[in-house]
Amino acid sequence: MWNTFRIAARNLLRYKRRTLLTVGLIALGTVFVLVFMAVAGSFKNMMIRQMTDSFIGHLQIHKRGYLAAIDNLPLHMNMNAKQMGMVEKVLAETPEIESYSPRIKFGAAFSNFEQTTNIRVNGVIPEKEFATCPLLVSRITEGSRDLSALERGKILVPELLARGLGVKPGDTVVLVATNKDGSVNGKTFLVGGVLESATGPGGRDGYIHMEDARELLRMSDSEVSEVAIRIRDFSMLDRLALELEAKFPSMPNMPGKSMLEVSTWEKLSPFSSIARMIDALAFFIRVILVAIVLVSIMNVMVMAVYERIREIGTMAAMGTLPGKILSLFITEGLLIGVLGGLAGWLLSGIIVVALRLAQIRFSFGRQENLLLVPSWDLLQWCAIFVVVMVVAVLASLQPAWKASRMEPIDALGHV
Repeated sequence: MWNTFRIAARNLLRYKRRTLLTVGLIALGTVFVLVFMAVAGSFKNMMIRQMTDSFIGHLQIHKRGYLAAIDNLPLHMNMNAKQMGMVEKVLAETPEIESYSPRIKFGAAFSNFEQTTNIRVNGVIPEKEFATCPLLVSRITEGSRDLSALERGKILVPELLARGLGVKPGDTVVLVATNKDGSVNGKTFLVGGVLESATGPGGRDGYIHMEDARELLRMSDSEVSEVAIRIRDFSMLDRLALELEAKFPSMPNMPGKSMLEVSTWEKLSPFSSIARMIDALAFFIRVILVAIVLVSIMNVMVMAVYERIREIGTMAAMGTLPGKILSLFITEGLLIGVLGGLAGWLLSGIIVVALRLAQIRFSFGRQENLLLVPSWDLLQWCAIFVVVMVVAVLASLQPAWKASRMEPIDALGHV
């Protein structure tokens, strides 16, 4: 085996320029794929973090059917106190859960006593909400950027409404809401802060203390619309969602269907389509890499066989077995793939480190001055290297097979 590698390496050195060009092309394709994966992965992770840590959470629990009608924020589909107690018990027994935040969501009329518009209100427990969505505090552009912004009697007003109605921190506003029985109630609030939208300039979500929400809606029971959850290991997201839902009892009329449903951030955010698009682009770029390696090595090996027909005939006439000739050419293709892959790895690592040191910043949605931090996933990088080697071997098979099946007389007579 060692002799085969030694002879293959010597044959590649006989055609240095061609070998270098092929190795360089494979390295260039590898660099393109790996750097794209590092940069795109950084952007994707940043985007997911902005969504989950700003307002969605990693997971959410709702009463089954609530999400289908979420645009109307139906109060009659809230979880009751018994169901909420069951949820808290399950979450307390799950060590993978870092924090969770119960919410009451409802629509209301928002007024500064001169003008009125509509608002989506989130009644939350400040300590739990800030722990579950740690970037929420960074969205407060005016006012207190701490728990005091959501004290009893205060409201975080979305930027769209604050500008449209001319309200600022310290102003008095009023919320008017209809409870699930159809009665109307109003309550005055002090503006504790102005909240930048995480979903674009049209965001209308405001925040108040949960006790204020229950008072405004005249809730006698500890109802909850949803529970946002933050987990310790994001890679366990899908598995944990299935495990949590399986722990809740089934619906009486629908065996096998839990009365509560657990949804990941992907189901709750339209930005998940961007994440899927990034994954699709990464896949097609991998396909391009495979094509580059396949064409490059196949071209080199076909030329090598054509130029060395008399040499192959001599080897066969001396008694070299077809399998030995086959393995020799396959080894040459493998060495080209390994050299190109290693060179691509090294250059990609240098470029990624340079990009990290460059401290490149960009904007995403309403978020500005975000830092691009390309990173490498060792498992994915190893997978790309393995793909390069496998494709290199596959590309060498046809020319190697042709070389191993040549008749010595015909090969020796080739001009």
